[in-house]
Amino acid sequence: MAALEKPHAPGSYDVVVIGSGPGGLQTSYCLDRLGIDHALLSADDEPGGMFQRWPVFQRLISWSKPDAPASRDSVEYERYDQNSLVADDAEHRALVASLMGRESVFPTRTAMEAGLRAFEKSACIRVRYDCRWESTSVSEEGVTVATTDGEYRCRFAVFAVGMTEPWKPVLPGIEHVPHYAETATPSDYRDHSVVLIGKRNSGCELADGLLPWARRIVLVSPRAVQTSVLAHATVRPRYFQPLEEHQVGGGVFALDAAVEGIERLPEAGFRVAVAGTSWTGGFVLEADTVIAATGFRVPLGDLPQAGLQTVLGERVPALNPYWESVSLPGVFFAGNATVGAVGLRRHGVGSASTSVRGFRYNARVLAQHIAERLGRVPPHARPLAADEVAPFLAGELCRCSDLWGQKAYLARVVDLDGGGRAFDRGVQPLWHFVDMSGPDAVAVTIETDRDGVTFPGVYVRRRGRLREERLDPQPLNEFEGERYRRELRALIG
Repeated sequence: MAALEKPHAPGSYDVVVIGSGPGGLQTSYCLDRLGIDHALLSADDEPGGMFQRWPVFQRLISWSKPDAPASRDSVEYERYDQNSLVADDAEHRALVASLMGRESVFPTRTAMEAGLRAFEKSACIRVRYDCRWESTSVSEEGVTVATTDGEYRCRFAVFAVGMTEPWKPVLPGIEHVPHYAETATPSDYRDHSVVLIGKRNSGCELADGLLPWARRIVLVSPRAVQTSVLAHATVRPRYFQPLEEHQVGGGVFALDAAVEGIERLPEAGFRVAVAGTSWTGGFVLEADTVIAATGFRVPLGDLPQAGLQTVLGERVPALNPYWESVSLPGVFFAGNATVGAVGLRRHGVGSASTSVRGFRYNARVLAQHIAERLGRVPPHARPLAADEVAPFLAGELCRCSDLWGQKAYLARVVDLDGGGRAFDRGVQPLWHFVDMSGPDAVAVTIETDRDGVTFPGVYVRRRGRLREERLDPQPLNEFEGERYRRELRALIG
């Protein structure tokens, strides 16, 4: 009887979404609001995705502020809450923030998981749980997804399966050490000498969590941490505490070195042979514990055999600006796999697509794009009078949370037809706008440079040529004043 009550029976749909983590829930919500017939499937038995298991030390690296310059039920508050999913209606917003205490602005894993459950219930998102994706076939007619419950046929499939598969590089002896995903409780490392292979999110998170317990911590990876970029990133708190300990000699060492081999000792412990990359020479590290904090990859199933191209060491799918596979038409990705659409990497900074604060906006743009491709909704094109364009764009620079959540990655676009009319074309990927040919148009975005200076970026396309302008920063990021309207009018013409 329970199986009969499950939503989304096998059959034909416009879209099939796979995954009930934040990427899948956000995509389903947005498709539903656009009236797109779709099935949301999940191998799990409840929402949450990776937050049912990670981060291992239970506190996120992205923040949500209980109190902020905007009220919690407003769209503007999204800028101060990096973890809740976004919604059209006030009652579905800021759900993670509403479940947090005030001991930290970084929510616990359980608060994040509870926020996702609350979003599913509040927004009436229907998920077919305990339905595992098993195989896929792609043809000119569409995509067929085979599951443990049967076959689903669709025009477009959206895989929101996260970056949840532990990944280790090919290194001699790496098989002897646990992955980040297998990390024990912090107290198990009391008085240990620990070597962490990796100096990015996973490695620095573990180092931060082990500071009160481990005797010595050594983080090892070939590349140096880019502190000039990191200083202005949302993951800064977890990175900088271990790096500060390194600078002051507090028992933490961050080595720029390549691991040449890992040897398990007969009695206990390990030897790790390393060779310097930013310095000459090498030596052997002795440790009680070694952990491979080497990251994750997207669980792609049989998609590579179907022709899916990948990037970043075959860890994520190669995607176009609208998060569609470059080699499998009709196959899209949502959630943190959208990092496969690399964007322009302005100022050396990548997208925020690996985090909820970024990919929640990607999902909204993706849903609109799919709805337009299906012919279910017309392209977004709200008319604007010529004298409305500059004030509108200046207001978006202040209030459009999409631009702040995905800096230099998403942009607000207005088409200019030269006859005194204009059309608001909504939020689009900046990469798409810059690379495409099309009518005269202007796009605005928010950017932060290597020095941490935040400013409006303006891209004007006239007669097929693109002009890029950087407007001056403002101490309180108030870009709506007459000065900015005047500059925008001058650029637009």
